[in-house]
Amino acid sequence: MYPRFSALLQSRIEADPLAPAFVHRDGVMTVASFASQVDRMTACLRDLGIAAGDRVAVWLVNRVEWLALLMAAGRLGATVAAVNTRYRREEVAHILRTSGARWLITQMSHQRIDFLAILAELDAAQVPDLQQVLLLGGGSDDPPAPSLLPMGLAWPMAALSWSQFPPEPGPDCSDVENPVVLFSTSGTTKAPKLVMHSQRTLVDHARRCAHAYRLDAPGACLLTLLPLCGAFGLNSTLAAFAAGAPVVLPALFEVDEAAALMVRHAVTHCFGSDEMVRRLAEASDAPEPFPALRFFGFGAFTSNFSEIARACCRRGIPLHGLYGSSEVLAIFSVQADDLPLAQRLEGGGQPVAGVQARIRIRDEATGQLLPPGQSGQIEIQAPSLFLGYFGNPAATAEAMVDGYFKTGDLGHLRPDGSLVFETRLGDAVRLGGNLVNPAEIEELVERYPGVREAQVVAVPIQGQDRPVAFVIFDAQPDLGDLLAHLRRSMANYKVPQRVWPLAAFPLTEGSNGNKISRTQLRQMAMDQLAIEAPQSQE
Repeated sequence: MYPRFSALLQSRIEADPLAPAFVHRDGVMTVASFASQVDRMTACLRDLGIAAGDRVAVWLVNRVEWLALLMAAGRLGATVAAVNTRYRREEVAHILRTSGARWLITQMSHQRIDFLAILAELDAAQVPDLQQVLLLGGGSDDPPAPSLLPMGLAWPMAALSWSQFPPEPGPDCSDVENPVVLFSTSGTTKAPKLVMHSQRTLVDHARRCAHAYRLDAPGACLLTLLPLCGAFGLNSTLAAFAAGAPVVLPALFEVDEAAALMVRHAVTHCFGSDEMVRRLAEASDAPEPFPALRFFGFGAFTSNFSEIARACCRRGIPLHGLYGSSEVLAIFSVQADDLPLAQRLEGGGQPVAGVQARIRIRDEATGQLLPPGQSGQIEIQAPSLFLGYFGNPAATAEAMVDGYFKTGDLGHLRPDGSLVFETRLGDAVRLGGNLVNPAEIEELVERYPGVREAQVVAVPIQGQDRPVAFVIFDAQPDLGDLLAHLRRSMANYKVPQRVWPLAAFPLTEGSNGNKISRTQLRQMAMDQLAIEAPQSQE
């Protein structure tokens, strides 16, 4: 079977066209209804002039239309640039500029997200390729009336409607090896890179995951907790769709809603961050809060999660550590059921691609490959490997060695060949479940008038790793105005929780010169928080 979205969809139609595919705000959507939406969406995009090689940015909350747009763009040979709903002015501009997207598909607003207000802050000169903004309405095919379209944006706008187009598949113009989606990621550069994946990698990985995670077992049902704009959320959702399991699709993660949906729909599978696990467990006082749950795959992004995870397992929440990345796709590997609990809760596990995936560990100091039990950088070769970084061949070449992807993660292999993830190499940190390079935040802090230099580190605040900033000022700072500037410029999880002025940064001496010591900055931050804690309790 060809690894195309259209082939995946056809296999679901042949199995049972009336089976539930998605449970969402408008009710239950069958496989046949979803297929019709993809057909109409394909015709709609074709009518707009979207064709093979074009990039279309999609900036939406989780909704069925997100998936329909991806599959429709894939059928045309176009590429979706996935824009994180948590992104703000500078980040959105970067994705649009770097991808060269000519169209942006978004919505007017959702709860606390005012998409158009953020767009209004963008300078059109920053995104020279963007030609048109297309707006979805609140319902499945309920575009805003022309009279309601806002004025004053730098680009022409139109309501996106597909109901007038016939539900006919039309030709599949895609090349399975060409990029179909761009995920944004942060790593060794200040600005996010765009990770390219093809239909082949997405569809093949979905089918492998469907079996590996037993989403194809009778009665399976997935609750999508994570945004579809990221590999974690999209991969798990595509895996459930490939397996024939219905997908419960809330727009955003709201803990009380998610907990209620898990019970109401007898959800068997979830994938999410450790923070989501903790919040869901706290949302219910029941000894066994989610009795239908068979599998909860999680990524551990905070260092103090172990005891919380054990407590969750005692309450019947079947947690399994995972490993993955945008470059090799999420839910890449999983810890087995029969492992001792401590090992099952570690990140890593056996790759879902089995022997077709190869993992090796390299000593960064010597360049030598290491045997099981010894820690070094994780390198991966697998069928789910990315095509490269869009528009950045130098970064792609730097990330690869002998056909293996250098993950930038520290880990080791067990004697059976399974992986144990330990931590992230370098300065990158996990914030809000997302990998972020501190330099990205530092650059935006330094744009504020009167800031000479900034350093950002992550420290635990109320059980989660949060960013804090140390800043050298040239003038008397207005910290409130600085924070307001940052909230307008970046996702909330990146905004420093504290800003502390310094006269100079601590340095460490090395053979290549003096370097700013992030270790000392972290300790200074912890010391300052310890001083503040008693004051907050008075």
